[in-house]
This record gives sequence, C-alpha cells and structure tokens, in this order.
Amino acid sequence: MMKKVYLRLGFLLLILSSVNVCMGQSRQITGKVTDATSDETLPGVTVVLKGTTIGTITGMNGEFAINAAKGDVLRFSFVGYEEKEVVVNDEIEIDVVLEQSVESLEEVVVIGYGSTKKKDATGSVEALNSSDFNKGAITSAQELLSGRMAGVQVTTAGGAPGDGVVIRIRGGSSLSASNDPLIVIDGVTVDSDGISGMRNPLNTIHPSDIESFTVLKDASATAIYGSRASNGVIIITTKKGKKGESLHVDINSFATVSEPRGSVDVLNATEFSELVARRYPENNRPVELLGEANTDWQDVIFRTSYSQDHNIGITGNIKNIPFRLSAAYTNQNGILKESGLERKTLSLGLNPTFFDDHLRINVNVRGMIVENQFANQGSIGSAMIFDPTQYPLDETSEYGGYFTWLQENGNPINLAPSNPLAMLDLSEASSEVMRSIGNVQLDYKFHFLPELRANLNLGYDISDSETEYFTPVYASWAYNEQHGGGGMGYGSQKRENLLLDFYLNYARNLEKLDSRIDVMAGYSWQHYWRYGDNYSANVNETVLYGDTDYDTENYQLSFFGRLNYSFKEKYLLTLTLRHDGSSRFSKDTRWGTFPSMAFAWRIKDEGFLKNVDKVSDLKFRVGYGVTGQQNISSGDYPYLPRYTFSEDNAKYQLGDTFYTTLRPEGYDANIKWEETETYNIGIDYGFYNNRITGVIDAYYKKTNDLINFIPVPGGTNLTNQILTNVGNLENRGVEFSLNVIPVQKKNLTWEIGYNLTYNKNEITKLTATDDPTYVGVNVGGISGYGNTIQIHSVGYPMYSFYVYEQVYDTDGTPLEGVYVDRNNDGIISNDDRYHYKKAAPDLFMGFNTTLNWKNWDISLAGRIALDNYVYNNVWSSNGTFNRLYDSSGFLSNLNRNVLETEFENPQYLSDYYIRHASYLRLDNISLGYTFNKVIGEKSTLRLYSTVQNVFVISDYEGLDPEVIGGIDNNIYPRPTTVQLGVNLSF
Repeated sequence: MMKKVYLRLGFLLLILSSVNVCMGQSRQITGKVTDATSDETLPGVTVVLKGTTIGTITGMNGEFAINAAKGDVLRFSFVGYEEKEVVVNDEIEIDVVLEQSVESLEEVVVIGYGSTKKKDATGSVEALNSSDFNKGAITSAQELLSGRMAGVQVTTAGGAPGDGVVIRIRGGSSLSASNDPLIVIDGVTVDSDGISGMRNPLNTIHPSDIESFTVLKDASATAIYGSRASNGVIIITTKKGKKGESLHVDINSFATVSEPRGSVDVLNATEFSELVARRYPENNRPVELLGEANTDWQDVIFRTSYSQDHNIGITGNIKNIPFRLSAAYTNQNGILKESGLERKTLSLGLNPTFFDDHLRINVNVRGMIVENQFANQGSIGSAMIFDPTQYPLDETSEYGGYFTWLQENGNPINLAPSNPLAMLDLSEASSEVMRSIGNVQLDYKFHFLPELRANLNLGYDISDSETEYFTPVYASWAYNEQHGGGGMGYGSQKRENLLLDFYLNYARNLEKLDSRIDVMAGYSWQHYWRYGDNYSANVNETVLYGDTDYDTENYQLSFFGRLNYSFKEKYLLTLTLRHDGSSRFSKDTRWGTFPSMAFAWRIKDEGFLKNVDKVSDLKFRVGYGVTGQQNISSGDYPYLPRYTFSEDNAKYQLGDTFYTTLRPEGYDANIKWEETETYNIGIDYGFYNNRITGVIDAYYKKTNDLINFIPVPGGTNLTNQILTNVGNLENRGVEFSLNVIPVQKKNLTWEIGYNLTYNKNEITKLTATDDPTYVGVNVGGISGYGNTIQIHSVGYPMYSFYVYEQVYDTDGTPLEGVYVDRNNDGIISNDDRYHYKKAAPDLFMGFNTTLNWKNWDISLAGRIALDNYVYNNVWSSNGTFNRLYDSSGFLSNLNRNVLETEFENPQYLSDYYIRHASYLRLDNISLGYTFNKVIGEKSTLRLYSTVQNVFVISDYEGLDPEVIGGIDNNIYPRPTTVQLGVNLSF
C-alpha cells in the first residue's frame, strides 16, 4: 500500500515539474562579482539558482556563467560578505557588488521565548543548521548532532531499533534527579521520561523535518527556563514554508544493510571440550554432557538485517498561506533476530500572517505511530555462556524442539542457561505507541505601538502506549509443572503534557543614547499527567505475577522576564529572572527564584580592530546564573505522607480471608529545589573573512541542595532510605571549537570542524553535617548477588569505581582473592576498598570534514573519548572456572579471559576488571553525487552511499568501549551499517 502511494505521488509530482519546465526557457547568464569597498573582483563566490542546488563559483577574475530563465532568482554568497539575491529579467549579463559583513554573525539563533542575532548573544549558545548535520542512515534526531558541538555528549544505549539515548551537556548536575537536558520542539517542552515502547523522546520527530538545533549551555542562556534547565536546553526548530515560495518537493529514500560489529570472545567448541576434559579427568559426568556440535551461539542469534526509510516533504503556499507537509515511513530491523521497529510519521506546519504582517500564526501538528517488536535480549547473555558443543535444535525435545538442559525426570534444570535461539523464537513481545506533539503560536505586533509584541503559545504532547507479551507453557525458562508455566501480560501507558506560555516583548532603538533595549515578561503554565496499568500471569492465569496501576500528575507555574540592553552595538547586557512553582514540593518550599546575568563586549567593533581585515569577529562574554531542578525519580508527591495499597498478589492472610493492606511510605516534608549556579567566560572568534571561526568557553557549575537518596537511622522515618536535599556537586570545564575552510575555489570546497571538551566533576558534600566516617552512597549494580561497583563520595567524581586493589604475581597474573590491605589492619574487609577511576571521560572530542568537488561530495564525522574507564562485567561474571560445570547436570561456556586470570571463583570487586576504554570512533563516512536538471531546470537528484559505525580504535578488550554508566553488561551491540540512498528535489 505504502509503495503505491509513493509511486502515485512521484508520478503526479513528475507531471507538475514537467509543466513547470515548459513555462520558462533558460539561457546562459554571465557576469562579474566585485567588492563594494575596494572594487576588487571576488573569486570563490557561490552563485546558486535559488530553490535548487544548481550553481557555480566565480573564477579568479570574479566572473561566472550559469543557465537561468526569466524570473529565476540568483543567490550570491561568500564568506565575510552579505548574501545578495538578483532576479533575472531580459539581460544576459549581470554584474553584482557584495557588501562586506560578518555573515554568520547576522544569523538568527533561537533562544528561550524569542530569538537573537548570533552576534548579539551574550550566553553560551550554539546553533547547528541542516547543512551542518551528520550525514548517513539517520533514523533518530540525536544522530544529527552527535560529535558536532563542544560540551554536548550523545550516547545511545545500544544498537536495538529505537534504543534509548543519553545526552549530557557539560556533565551531569545531579545524583538522583534527572540529568537529561530540556528538549523544546517548536516551542513545546517535550516529556523526556519516555513511554513504554518509545525509549527515546527524540524519535518523536523525523530527522528530515528538522531545520536546526540550538543548544543553550550556560545558566545565563538557560535560566529563562528556570526549573527545567539545570542540564541545558536543546531547542529544535522544524522546517517551514515561506511566504511567496513556490511549490517545492523533497523526496528522500534509503535502504540499509546492518551487520554485527565483532563478537564477545568466548571459547569455541574444541577449546571448550578440551577444557572440560582437562578440568574433570576423574569425573566422567561433565565429559558425558558434551555434545558433538560446533555452534557459535552469537552467530545463531544475530543476523544481517535490512531496513528502509522513505520521506517526502512538500512546501509552498495555498492562498498566501505558507505550509509544509511531510510524511515518512521507517522500517528498521535489528541485528538481533526478532527485533524491529516500524514508524509512520506525518507533520503539517502552517505559518500565515495577517494585518500587514502584524499578526503571525504558527501552527504545528505532528503525529506518529511506532510499532515495536521486542526480542528477548536475555538471549544475548545466554549466548555468551551456552555450551558450544550442543545443537540449537533437538527434534526429541518437548520444549519447542530446542535443545534444553534436563533433570533426570525430564523437567528443565531451573539454574541452567536457556537455549538462546529458543528465547528468541518462543518469546513474543510487542508494543504500539501513538504520539502527537503540536502547538498554536500567535505573535501580534500592536498597530498603535509596533515596538510591542504579544505572544501566546498553546501546546501539547500526548502519547498512548499498548504493550503485550506471551511465552508458551513449553518454554523451558518459564516451565512450571505444578501450576502450568509460560507467561502472558499486557499493559498500557498514557501521558499528557499541556502547555500555555504568554509573554509581552518590547524592543526599541534609543538613537539619542546610541542604545537598544529589548524587554520581555511572561507567564507559563504546564500540566503533566501520567497513567499506567500492567497485568501479568502464567498462561492459564492461575498464578498472578502482577496487577498494578497508577495515576499521577504535577503542575508547574512560572513568571519570567528578560532585559537585553545594547550600547553602541558593542556592549551587550542580558538580565533574566524566573520565578517557578512546582506541585512536587510543599507550599513552604514550592517556589524558587532563578536569576541570571551576562555581559558581552564586541571587541571587533572597537576602533583598534574595526579596520583589521584579518580579524572578522572577536567577542568576549561573561555570565552567571542559577537554574533549578525538580524532575525527581521518586514520584510526584515526595513531600506528602501517603499510603500504598497492597497488590492482589501481596495481600495479608488471616484465616481463610486475604486482606488488602496499607503500607506507609517514607517522605521528606521539607524537600525543595535543587539549584545549580553556573559561571561562564568565553570568546567567540573569526579570522580571514570567517574562514576560521570558533568558540572558547570556560565554566564552573556548582549544584547545591542535591536531591539524593541517603540512608536514615531506624525509627526516624518510614523507610531506610529517604529522598532529600543534601550535598553539593561541582563541574569545571573548558570547551573549544574550531571550524576552518582551508580551500574555497570554483570547483573545490573543503571544510573542517573540530571540538574539544574537558570536564571534571567532584562531589563536595553529601551529609547535612560533616561526617568523615561516611563513605558514600553505593551505586552501579552489577551481576553477582547484589554487588555494586560504584560509589558517590565526597572528594571524588560521581560514579567512581569502588574496588579492592588487586595483587599480581611476578608475571603480572592476578592472584585470586589476594588484595592490598590498604588500612593495614591485617584483614581484607570492605574497609580496604578504594576509589579507582571513573566512567566519564576527562576529555572528549568531535571531528568532521566535508569536501565538495564539482558535483561530488564526501564527508565524515567521528568522536574521541580519553581517560574513560569501564568495568568489564562480562569478564567478571563469565570468566571463572567454577561456572564450567554444575552438578545439577549442565555445562556453561566461559569468556576467554579465564585463561589469563585462571580464577576459580568470581572476584567481582577486583580493580582488575576496571579497564581503560579511551576510543576513537568514526561514526560515518558518506559519498554522494548530484545530478542537476533531471526533470526540470530547478531539480536535482543526489545519489549517495554511507557507512555508519565504520570502526573503533581502542585498547578496551570488550565488545564496545562506549558504555553508558561505565558498566559493560551484555548490551545489544551497535551494528555497522551500509546505506544506499537517493534524494530528489524539485
């Protein structure tokens, strides 16, 4: 059905474009481009037929030649000069004069509740336009900016279709509250908590619909968002129609092939058999359990997957109403068998103006349907340890026809690993998510006072998710002889986020004072509502596993204001203030006030630099601000005394009657805002007509009154751990970015981008009173009977590893169970554990380059992380000899690391497993060729090929050094993807 729709659309648009071609006759236009000041010719000026990619570049004498028809518009652009457009009439020769300017500085960037010119920005604000996005098989928005901005780190949770993503701006500012940035799409703040079946909130929008990202990094830029902006703000602006623009169509389709990149190093069948025979020379039972197969279980569960993505965008005007309509279809199959995602998106944007442009209206509506098929990811861990001498299938098996470890009575062995292929084939889990985001924004410029504007924004973010799963009774891991096994369940989630923003903005030039003021004041109301239910039982529904539901909400009210003052267009001052109220806190602590201020000095405009041509831009910035945090992980009512009803499977029995109980919950009546202070100093620079540009920033962030879980003495509360305000956290860092255009000639342009971020965080306080005996909060759970491997401690980075110091023999082999007695008390105890390394890198970098030669283009992008460490939980849990044979009657494969350590028993807390994991990853490389005039004068056709996740260079011995949180379990591996695509524009 979808293919027929695209074919019909393509045929119709082909006819329309052919008609358009017949209406105009092109001819060659020649001319010369010169500098308005010096009258010198300008080589390297880009001349483009507007609305197409058809163009040329002026030669050494500033001359050009291009085919165009009467009524076409030629666009002339050159770094360091103002862009100019010329309408073609009857002439065949057009000479153009360009005025010098700092083009990029006139670029408008979107900020909170408004916009500003880049040159007038006083805070740390960075924008990325569609022309700068990463290329490739982009199916999620975060892939567009990964590695492109200093201070912005993007990490996917794994390689599963639609997998979650972690975005950090200048490190984390909280321990127990959210560290995710605020995401704003066309003025609507998006619920970043996600919903079942949509782990990544950025999947809400198709990448082809995005026009730009603006990232607000320091508090002077983010404080206007107050309580939601302590972790930075990402503002996404979508593509829109333009007044007077003719019909324009973009069609983009690509197909991908994905392969697993590498595998976990385990013993093969021969090595495994030899090890079993060697370890148990006097016990025939383990040897008798060996099979005759040579099975690579990772090869069994993983596959080569094929995916596709198609999208179409149409912009134009209907009765002078600019519009953009887009539709997209994504079918993404995972490299783990049975995993996949199907997504359909539709968006419409209208932005008409009325009353001589005094009233501007923006209407944005986008909807999507995501259908997920979830594979049983437990199969990945099982594949690492399943006996490689066994065949996947067994025709005699009563458990679906799959090989199964059995007891003597024929029942499955509960402790044995499950057949990885059976876990995939017999597990059914799916979800359907429907989500819509939209808003209506009215901006009215008063007729009687045009300097005054009123802006009203009404928005929503609504989602609905339905999930279900089924496991048959004959699945070995769900077998229950007494009650009947298997499993089934279903659940739903509903979320509703409603928004109302209103502000007045007054902007005026004070010519007598050589000044300009821009004052804004407003009000914001937001309501979050969430509902969910879940039911699970065995297949016969005789055993209830769970039957739960919840219904919760919270409100936020805000009053905010901002003053921008400019003197002589060189000295810029910004003051903001936001007063936030959250229903998550009591009436005594509900309101927080978040101020900020920033100053910028445009040094380039001073007399001593104004006429220095080599310096295109030089601006100094300094700022201070306070932001808040109330996005906590302990529900919407942490300050209220409350009771929780017991579930149906947890009632209390008295005689023959089961009673519902009420359980009191712990609470802190005085919990309040977590606040982050930020100091920022920066320099924006540009040289040689902005062929060299960049930014240098240094910052200091201090979070006070950390919202954190801490243990409480028995009897003082209704729980042993309470969420409260205690402690401080600091982040210090430096950011550097550099963009260079080393070559810009008629047929050749080369651009290079590089950014670097250094960030160091330290916990400076964790208790209300100074307690030197308090070690910290244990975090970072690992496999191994409830062990944790990380800790939050004063004087150390958050999520530091907390381990025993391993002792080695003279050959460098770790000695099992032998650790350094660090406190010299003669025994090895928990007191001998120490802080050793951390998960977050000290330094991370991004690099990219694009080369355009005639109609060819090639680009690549990558990232580097230095001094990050990973706990290899795959080694520690699967790398000991005691796992090889279990007396209940089964064998387990081992990680090859066991041959190095020769550990008999697990040593989970040894610092041996903390591994250096610095890496260089080439994210993508893309090659394309553009054909002009394929179905009309203004049409282009680009064919391209891209490879993603090209390679990783690292000393880390595990599968992938890029691990969220620094604990390497059996994650869904990131694939290497090859893409072939076509983009048609007319």
